[in-house]
Amino acid sequence: PRLAKAIIAILIVVSVSGAGLTAFTTYIITQNDPEFCNKCHIMNDSFAAWKNSVHNDINCHECHHLSISELNSLLVSAIILRTDKVPVRYGKIIVPWKYCMGCHWEENEKYPGAVKINSSRLHSKHYFMEQIECSKCHGYKVHEFRPEEKYCLECHKGKVVHGKGMGGLACLNCHTDRTADLRPGPNKCLFCHGDDYVREMLLLDETLDVTHFTPSDKTIEMATKIDRPKDAPMQFFCYECHKPHDRVRPDYGTCISCHPRIVQVGKHQIHVQTAGIECTECHKQHSWRVDKKTAKTLCADCHDYQDPDNFLGNGVSEQHS
Repeated sequence: PRLAKAIIAILIVVSVSGAGLTAFTTYIITQNDPEFCNKCHIMNDSFAAWKNSVHNDINCHECHHLSISELNSLLVSAIILRTDKVPVRYGKIIVPWKYCMGCHWEENEKYPGAVKINSSRLHSKHYFMEQIECSKCHGYKVHEFRPEEKYCLECHKGKVVHGKGMGGLACLNCHTDRTADLRPGPNKCLFCHGDDYVREMLLLDETLDVTHFTPSDKTIEMATKIDRPKDAPMQFFCYECHKPHDRVRPDYGTCISCHPRIVQVGKHQIHVQTAGIECTECHKQHSWRVDKKTAKTLCADCHDYQDPDNFLGNGVSEQHS
C-alpha cells in the first residue's frame, strides 16, 4: 500500500508539474512568440506587414491585448468562417493609448530608441487636448504607422491640397511642431522653396514633422525657389497669402483682403482699376517694395520713369509698398 501511494503521489506530482510546464510553455509561446501568431492563416498579411514595420522588434502582445470576446471572434473567423484576413477594425481602438505611451512617452529600458512625443505640439493638440486615440491616426493601415493625408481628412474635412506639385505631400510635410497652431511657419515652407542651408538648419532641430515627413528630393527639386529678403515689408507667414487648401497663388482679392482701401491711395486707382494691372506686376512677391532702383526698370516697361516718391501723392519715401 505504501508503495502504491508513493507511486500515485509521484504520478500526481509529475502530472501536475508536466501540466504546469506545458501551460507555462504554451503561455510563453502564445504570448511572446510572434511566429505563433503567424501559424493562423488570417494573420499572414499582418505578420508580413509587422516584419517590415518599425515595430518588428516588438512582441505582438506588448501592444495587442485582446479581450476574451475578441479572441473568440478571431477563433471563429479562423476555424469556422475561414476568412482570409483579420476582420476590419477601422475606427475602433486597436491599441489603447496607454500601451503606446509606455514606449513613446515614458522611458522604456527595453526599447530606448522609441520616438518620444513629450515635446510634440502635434500630439499635445490631438491627444492631450482633443483626446484622440493614437490608433485613430496611426492605425488605419496594419502596422503602417505614418498618418496619411486621407486619414487626416477624416476629421479635417475639405482640407485637400490643391497646389501644383503638392498633391502627393503628406499633411506633416507642411504642418509643423514649431508653431503653436501647427500651421507651417516661413522656415518650414523654405524647406522646399529655400536653399540647402535652410534645410540643414531645420533637420538639426529634429522635430517629428521634419524627421519623419521629409519631402522627397524630387519634390524639393521641383519646388519654386524664392528669395525672401530679411528687410522686406510684410514679414508674415506664407499661408497669409498662399492658401494650399483653397487657392495657392495669391491674386488681387488676396491683396485687397488686407489692403481694402489701397485703390483710393495715390495712383493705385489708375493702375489697378483703369489699367487693370495686377498688384504683383509692380510689387514683386516677397520683396514687395517699389524703390527708385526698381522703378527705373519696372515702371519704364509701361511709361516714362517717374519718381516713386510721388506715387502716393504725399511725398512718401521710397519705402512705399
